[in-house]
Amino acid sequence: MSIAGIAAVFLVLISVAYFSYGPWISKILDLDDKRITPAHKVNDGDDFVPTKTFYLFGQHFSAIAAAGPIAGPIAACLAFGWVPCLLWIALGVVLIGAVHDFTSLAASVRHGARSIAEVAKERISSPAGRAMMAFIWIALVYVIVAFADITAASFVAASDALKGVNIDFNPGGAVAAASIFYLLLAVLMGITKRLFNPPLWLLTLIFVPATFGVVWLGTRFSTLFSFDVTTWALIICGYCFVASLCPVWVLLQPRGYLGGFVLYAALAVGLIGVFFGGYTIQQPAFKGWEVGGLTGSLFPFLFVTIACGACSGFHGLVCSGTTCKQIDKESDMHTIGYGAMLAEGLVAVLALSVIMIMSADEVRGLKPGTIYGNGLGEFLTLIIGREHLPFAITFGTMAFSTFVFDTIDVATRLGRYLIQELTGLTTLSGAAIATLITAGAPALILSMAGDGFWIKFWTLFGASNQLLAALTLLSITMWLKQSGKPLAFTLVPLIFVLIITLWALIKISYASYQQAVGFDASLLNSVFSAILIALALFVAGQFLINIRAKKAGVPEAATS
Repeated sequence: MSIAGIAAVFLVLISVAYFSYGPWISKILDLDDKRITPAHKVNDGDDFVPTKTFYLFGQHFSAIAAAGPIAGPIAACLAFGWVPCLLWIALGVVLIGAVHDFTSLAASVRHGARSIAEVAKERISSPAGRAMMAFIWIALVYVIVAFADITAASFVAASDALKGVNIDFNPGGAVAAASIFYLLLAVLMGITKRLFNPPLWLLTLIFVPATFGVVWLGTRFSTLFSFDVTTWALIICGYCFVASLCPVWVLLQPRGYLGGFVLYAALAVGLIGVFFGGYTIQQPAFKGWEVGGLTGSLFPFLFVTIACGACSGFHGLVCSGTTCKQIDKESDMHTIGYGAMLAEGLVAVLALSVIMIMSADEVRGLKPGTIYGNGLGEFLTLIIGREHLPFAITFGTMAFSTFVFDTIDVATRLGRYLIQELTGLTTLSGAAIATLITAGAPALILSMAGDGFWIKFWTLFGASNQLLAALTLLSITMWLKQSGKPLAFTLVPLIFVLIITLWALIKISYASYQQAVGFDASLLNSVFSAILIALALFVAGQFLINIRAKKAGVPEAATS
């Protein structure tokens, strides 16, 4: 089958799922537009704001569809071949990932827009809720570690596709410069909106074209920022510290808004390339069940290498953190919770298509961010011409880093909130301390790691992320049980994800311990893996104790 045929079949699959399986879940959840949502109950004009479906979908999609569904499929394809990757994305996103997002959003809305850890605290036990909070913080640390490492590599990477184009052109430096200019542009937009409050259409008319303009500007200043991978990784952690402490209007909101347009542009370019590029598949369909190394066995590592795009626990944090506070009416949760995750599956399939059309020689030694940038750049030249290849590849790789920045400073901010909640450090200095801990832990890990360590970070991130999804499904399953609703559609995914991720983490912890030389990144990976396993088993144990005790459920009306 051709690349275009694969994409067409996948589009049909997610469309059928959206119009059949999604409404079936809606009936089980008993979505009712007459039920008042937290956005209307509170409606403080700040966090709780009823938002129309179209606008909230864009905001939510931008928040969840970061670099995860890009890097994971590329790394997994290189390891295992494209067929198992495609099967896991297709089945995972429909039956597990979209179900997880939909139900976590519904559970949060029904519990007053509270976080999934607070849902666990109410539905399972208070100790389970606290254990969930600790688990989430460690998982967020590895979100930052994995994404910072891959992005840093894209800031120094060369590109074989650009050899001979311009002897003075530095591909990695162009991406770094474009990314820095993009962040500065977002700050300028935030300040402009704050001081002058112009209409949104005018801001869009000015700053969205400027966003693509900074890509061109990055190609003009490609030699301005030149550092090694470790230095860039530490700079990115420093950015996380500053960005997490800034008011949301300064950077988070304008960057998220502009990043949404970059995301949609990348999707459009990807679809054009897949359907009209005439590319052939060059990667092997299947490389074997065991391909060597720590992460070389297809079971369980395929399922944690491709985390986002098939299933992501991080999405539960977004659903129960910001999106739940903006749901206008309950029926919107089908579109936003189930539909946005299906759209992320499409992002993953397009990323998989990028690597499928490249030969082994073209991708040898390159990190996923660079591979994606090169591939998306090739797609873009179908529109703007091959003479603009430096701009095209810079856009592709900057799109990847744009998605990363949208994730890592949100992850840092969420980590800061968790530490503040656990310790009671509610003052400004307390916020700074909590942020320093959250951004400092990844900086310490990254400073100890050498080149080529990224796959170990990525696999641990994927395993912790998937295990967080399993714990979220635990809480949701308990809520459904106590509400007298069917459980199979969350219980079966829960069992599969819990087993596969615990299996992966046990292997990661043991192998990392064997590879450790003193106090290094491998030892930290081993220790953090063991802690995650213990926390997950504790929450699962609390779940089983609750089930066996047959505790009386809380009536649905009490949380609606």
